[in-house]
Amino acid sequence: MTPLNFKHLHYFWVVAHEGSITRAAERLGVAVQTISGQLSLLERQLGKALFNSQGRGLVLSEAGRAALGYADRIFQLGDALVDAVQSSGSDTTLRLRAGISDGIPKLLAYRLLSKVTAMSSDVRLICDEDEFEALLADLALHRLDVVLTDRPAPLGGNLKLFNRHLGAYATGLFGTSLLAERYAGTFPHSLNGAPLLLPTRHNALRNHIERWLEGVGVKPNIVGEFEDSALMTTFGRGGLGLFPAPLALADQVATQLDALPIGAMDGVSEQIYAISNERRIRHPAIEILCADNTGATLAPGV
Repeated sequence: MTPLNFKHLHYFWVVAHEGSITRAAERLGVAVQTISGQLSLLERQLGKALFNSQGRGLVLSEAGRAALGYADRIFQLGDALVDAVQSSGSDTTLRLRAGISDGIPKLLAYRLLSKVTAMSSDVRLICDEDEFEALLADLALHRLDVVLTDRPAPLGGNLKLFNRHLGAYATGLFGTSLLAERYAGTFPHSLNGAPLLLPTRHNALRNHIERWLEGVGVKPNIVGEFEDSALMTTFGRGGLGLFPAPLALADQVATQLDALPIGAMDGVSEQIYAISNERRIRHPAIEILCADNTGATLAPGV
């Protein structure tokens, strides 16, 4: 396959954002015919029309919308490259760009990443929260250095990713003092009919909790399901229901969420993984993050 011509891609990107070839030509200071010719070459190489005519303007085709998403990321990376090169040698700050899966407890993410902020060198931590698949896409594009999530990188694919198991954190149910007083006494049998907040089924923890509930023979009232763990604990702090959290963070949960442990869910644990691109030169902050963890495995299928 012929390598992509980034000049052609840049012309496409400007036309897509300007909405017309004429405005793009004015912005770039080139002739309209030049842009039209470059777009034709790009469409010929890709084998798809990137624009459809609409009145006097242009609208993106389905293929054009897909191409624009990648072009946006490519040129954002270009801007980041310029910033990084210009600041090299003049800024000794070590940057760690961490993606945090929206399903893992934020108090747990803080506990893990605090090892990085405690490094002796100057460190700037840049955190982004998103869904698992979106974070892996950003990792593949090198917009992130590491992803913290509740599952390892998936099987298959062409990406070379490095999985490291950071730990399994025993999980219990927590609730406000009023709920704790009501449901802690005969736990777990007291959970029959108890209001319960759970992560959605996208979260690996959900299946473990459901199997535990079935095993102990109780049927709580699930009053809320949340993609974002922070939103779940916010509702838990408000007294809407009991919610799962790592027992090792009981003190922080009590202080920050004003919630008490109701009881442990034996066999249920929050699994945490760090995923990074396989590199010969490892990021020193990732080394600190993964220190004292021996469960490193290369992602299967790569």
